[in-house]
Amino acid sequence: MGASVLIGDLEVSALWLRDSCICDECRHAGSGQRLRSVLALDPSTSATSVSVDGDSVQVTFAPDDHVGVFSLQWLRANAPGRATVFDDRSSRSRTPWCAADMPDGPPTVSWSELRGDGPARSIALRELFTLGLLLVRGVPAHEGQVLDVVRTFGFVRTTNYGDLFDVRVEPQPTNLAYTGRAIGPHTDNPYREPVPGIQLLHCLTSSANGGENVLVDGFSAAAVLRAEDPAAFDLLTQTRLTFAFEDAGTVLRATGTAIEVNADGDVRGIRWNDRSVQPPQVAAERVDDVYAALRTFAAILVRPDLELHLTLAPEDCIVFDNTRILHARTAFTDGAGARHLQGCYADLDGLASTVAVLERAGRR
Repeated sequence: MGASVLIGDLEVSALWLRDSCICDECRHAGSGQRLRSVLALDPSTSATSVSVDGDSVQVTFAPDDHVGVFSLQWLRANAPGRATVFDDRSSRSRTPWCAADMPDGPPTVSWSELRGDGPARSIALRELFTLGLLLVRGVPAHEGQVLDVVRTFGFVRTTNYGDLFDVRVEPQPTNLAYTGRAIGPHTDNPYREPVPGIQLLHCLTSSANGGENVLVDGFSAAAVLRAEDPAAFDLLTQTRLTFAFEDAGTVLRATGTAIEVNADGDVRGIRWNDRSVQPPQVAAERVDDVYAALRTFAAILVRPDLELHLTLAPEDCIVFDNTRILHARTAFTDGAGARHLQGCYADLDGLASTVAVLERAGRR
């Protein structure tokens, strides 16, 4: 074990402390990026002197005689073993919900507020990141307008569908979304790696005969499965499933677990689509158990208490986290052109960055 530094009652690895120095010699002032490779960290690093003045801790290191200054409060919160590994996308860092938690529907913001620089924008985007969904009202029902909604917080993710796609009945549909059929709870594009993190659906024309949107929080559904059938939960976090899609110009395949957990066991993602999942490739003796687990989870996903129902009107745009929120729709019978949504994708890190920048500005 390497040398340690005693700071009051706090014992910290000298090597870790040396690596944590944020002075201008060690970190670039504009970006915070390291200016020294890990290869420059001497395994024999130790401290030759330590002084504490209030919250300020000054340490002189050997063998390079470098002087680093640290916050005692920061060290108490972040020294090895005191902080959890950063994962702002897990269920621990966000807020699971069921339908009863949103009696008035999803968090809502007006299009003018989302484009503005007032607190409503920051609050709305934080709710989108924390809860996984946001309804934007008053977005002009013009084709292509959904792309402007994305640009308020991130960047458009181009796919084989283009920058945007139309959800309406097509004469020769290449996807069940382009029919009037009911569609069960699913996440989009599980056959893509990485899966698009954010999905938007902007209503241009609504249906008078069905086509209601249904949203389910996958974090809550996974928590129910874990509580009611721990063996099934474990199986779906360990069994890699393959998802596939192809049409005349596209062949896509990706593999992942239906429920993704991090090293601490926190749920951090859902990959689920009955239409594109392939028969599981598992040992023969596990086939029945895997199917039983899939059925159990699928049954939980359609429980009424988890389903948030929403009828989109023209100028409504629903934005949701596609790595967490499953969406569905009821059937509609209006025929071609009656119900027209335009959708697009974005990456989750763009939203996370925008939220962090807005909150940093608010603290100043």
